[in-house]
Amino acid sequence: MAKIKVTQVKSGIDRPERQKLTLKALGLNKMHSTVEVEATPQILGMVRKVNHLVKVEQVQG
Repeated sequence: MAKIKVTQVKSGIDRPERQKLTLKALGLNKMHSTVEVEATPQILGMVRKVNHLVKVEQVQG
């Protein structure tokens, strides 16, 4: 399975509660925090819901 690196680039403040919970579920709790996760359909769906708040990069290897 491919891995992706997700970095939070915008704040979750003044966003709907659902988007805040999605950021928390991804493991992002502060600005500019980064997590490496497997690119499963569930994770990609969560990233798509908050794509305006995060930056996504593919990890080689």
